[in-house]
Amino acid sequence: MRAFYYVAISTAAALLSACTVGPNYHRPVVQTPATFHGTNESQQAAQTESFADLPWWQVFHDPQLQELIRTALKQNYDVQLAIERVTAARSQVGIVRSNQFPQVSLDPSFSGGKTNQGIKSNIFSMAADVMFQVDLFGRYRRATEAARAELLATQDARQTVILTLVSDVASDYFSLRDLDLQLQITKQTVETQENSVKLTELRLSHGVGTRLDVLQSRQVLDTANAQIPDLERQIGQTEDAINILLGNYPQDVPRGTILGVETPNGWKWSETLPPQMPAGLPSELLERRPDIHQAEHELIAANANIGVAKAMFFPQISLLGSIGAAWGHSSFLGSTIPAPLGVGSYAAGLTQPLFTGGRLRNNLRYAKSQERQAVIGYQQTIQRAFGDVSDALIGYDKYHGVRERQEQTVKDLQESADVSLMRYRGGTANYLDVLDSQRSLFQAELTLARARNNEYQSLVQLYKALGGGWK
Repeated sequence: MRAFYYVAISTAAALLSACTVGPNYHRPVVQTPATFHGTNESQQAAQTESFADLPWWQVFHDPQLQELIRTALKQNYDVQLAIERVTAARSQVGIVRSNQFPQVSLDPSFSGGKTNQGIKSNIFSMAADVMFQVDLFGRYRRATEAARAELLATQDARQTVILTLVSDVASDYFSLRDLDLQLQITKQTVETQENSVKLTELRLSHGVGTRLDVLQSRQVLDTANAQIPDLERQIGQTEDAINILLGNYPQDVPRGTILGVETPNGWKWSETLPPQMPAGLPSELLERRPDIHQAEHELIAANANIGVAKAMFFPQISLLGSIGAAWGHSSFLGSTIPAPLGVGSYAAGLTQPLFTGGRLRNNLRYAKSQERQAVIGYQQTIQRAFGDVSDALIGYDKYHGVRERQEQTVKDLQESADVSLMRYRGGTANYLDVLDSQRSLFQAELTLARARNNEYQSLVQLYKALGGGWK
């Protein structure tokens, strides 16, 4: 007991006088732009609000897309791996932190025997050993600080995986619906052109048309028919990509309404997107993007590791203690005599590195280099984040304009095709005029579908770039 008393007194005195070497963390000063490049004056005036503040289920209203996202969050293998990495990092914190506490072990033993004179003995002993590394210069505390920062970085990496996963599901889903729309347009074109072929054949049979008219009418039909298998291929492969994200084997993907349908008054879209999206304050981007958080926590860990490397230059103090007891009996002259025994010891040791061949010095240089790399990585991550937001803002604004102009192009070409067909039926135009207008209309409708998909894709990328609430 006296040994443990001395150990406790020594430990308390050491801890009271302990210090922590190495630099304390301070967030690097990063000069960020006052506004996002790609925002106009009206957007800059409304920057206090951000599109990214909305949860994803309020951004995408398609119930089928929402269900796909929920399934992906439950089943995706990348998310499962990210969760396990967090569990492993949390365990690593416990492993590193355990060095700050005394290590206690219990050593029971039993021995017995008989001498030539007939004396027997049986002894059972129980000893408790205590070893404690006094963290006088903060080596283990800095290591624990680094491990905690790495845990937080792993949690941020998990959020990045989730953000990327949900954006990929939404992006692939919109691509799938765009392909569905292109397939619908192509099939409608096939149906229309089949009627045109019948018209030219009828006029040929009545002697008012030519064989050339029939051949020309089949050109658009053949072109549309040739595109159907390729569109079906793309649809199947996009479904496979979505199923992989969902953690499923390849199968059909249920979907809601397609991107748009053609009406007598023009195209009607399943979801109406506003012409502008508020980006919010640039300073909020640093707090919203998980990859920026991850880069900063990696910097914190690298900074703490400098303290670990510096502490290796200083003495290491070890406190040892042992206490135990033994019970047994021995026989002598036919009698049994109990033999209680008691044991106890304590010791203290100090180790001071004198010559390590440059290992400690280079270890410190390595830690400082890792910290400088982490600073550069942190600054680079912030710069890339602003680049992502700028690209997404410009893309959303311009794709919106492209889609509006393409809608007008389709309307004009539809009217041109109708007029050309009327003139052909009336005998005032040849079928080449009809062919050109129909071919142009078909390609313009496909271009409009792709333009609308680009608008949706830019919406997803903007929400992702802003670090939207994928919760």
